[in-house]
Amino acid sequence: MRHVSLAAAVLFIAPCANHIYAGDAERGAAVLRRENCLRCHSVRANDIPRFGQQGEGGNTASDLSRPMGRRFTPALLASVMWNHAPTMWASMEDQGMERPQLSEQDADDLFAYFFSIRFFEQPGEAERGKVVFETKHCAECHSLDQPGPGPGHPVSTWKSLGDPVLLVHDMWDHAAAMQNALARRKRAWVILTGQELTDLALYLKNLPQLPKTTEEFSLPDPASGEPAFQATCARCHNGSMSLETRLSNMTLIDVAAAMWNHIPKMKVVPQTSQEDMRKIVAYIWERQYLGAAGDPRRGARTFAAKHCAICHNDPQSGAPKLPGGNGGYTTSAMIHVLWTHGPQMLDRMRQRDIAWARLSADDISNIVAYLNSRESVSKK
Repeated sequence: MRHVSLAAAVLFIAPCANHIYAGDAERGAAVLRRENCLRCHSVRANDIPRFGQQGEGGNTASDLSRPMGRRFTPALLASVMWNHAPTMWASMEDQGMERPQLSEQDADDLFAYFFSIRFFEQPGEAERGKVVFETKHCAECHSLDQPGPGPGHPVSTWKSLGDPVLLVHDMWDHAAAMQNALARRKRAWVILTGQELTDLALYLKNLPQLPKTTEEFSLPDPASGEPAFQATCARCHNGSMSLETRLSNMTLIDVAAAMWNHIPKMKVVPQTSQEDMRKIVAYIWERQYLGAAGDPRRGARTFAAKHCAICHNDPQSGAPKLPGGNGGYTTSAMIHVLWTHGPQMLDRMRQRDIAWARLSADDISNIVAYLNSRESVSKK
């Protein structure tokens, strides 16, 4: 049995200079339908239906939920759209379709939607989870549905199997009791990979004798997590030990496994409430969502190398001259400009025999940083 767990809706709120990233996954799904993206593209075409939804869309273009790399950021989304845009515009023209008009809010919402459907859990396999439960000696402490000889609570009483953040909290909260139980049995600490934990959770969620769990996921405003993070984690996790970098490219299940495996190395395991755990995860997750800040000097070099300045610094080109951004340029703004002005930009580039620039996610981040600091960079 193979299964992919998806988040139904996710809200991200993160400040970035003058722009507030406020993406909503449900609105992002609506944007895809409103702009007829699913006439050609599909979403979750091969998935088992989840949350009352199933795969949908056309079959003449790529599945938008396909893997794009675990480091999925707004800059990567902008990069993919930018590089593929000329092909998409040509296809739309052939089919007599109107090109989508995407606002900055639409771009934020699309990112939240794509992030939610591909990032939270790896595919799991229940049969592998059964092997984990047996070989890691979980059954010695935890029976499935009745109180057993071990000290652990029966699996049937667990409320965290359908909520990855609650699973992180409960595993963390369970550490001291687990350490004592293993010491009495003279067993080493149980090490779990993110994949093993994913498989284990899937196996337990789908046992026929256990009550079915409802899949849930929610995170509060990320800013609310900073006080809890400072009080609980910041003493150790700063500088080279910063969780902002250590949690990059990890699903929430990976985070739970990493925290579990780290427990034997800690002298004292700090306790935290479920509410504070959600806030802490949201606070860290925000940084993973935004991605690394760009380098304005590299952005200046890219802006020149990709021939952007040929038009944007030429009053006769018809392209607007770009002033200093002072924090106003964002990856979402680049997506908005791409779909609003991109076709005219492509026509002017063809007239000048300039190839459409291909931009990586790093290029996007660096160009945004350059545009936002353009005036100060030019003075140095």
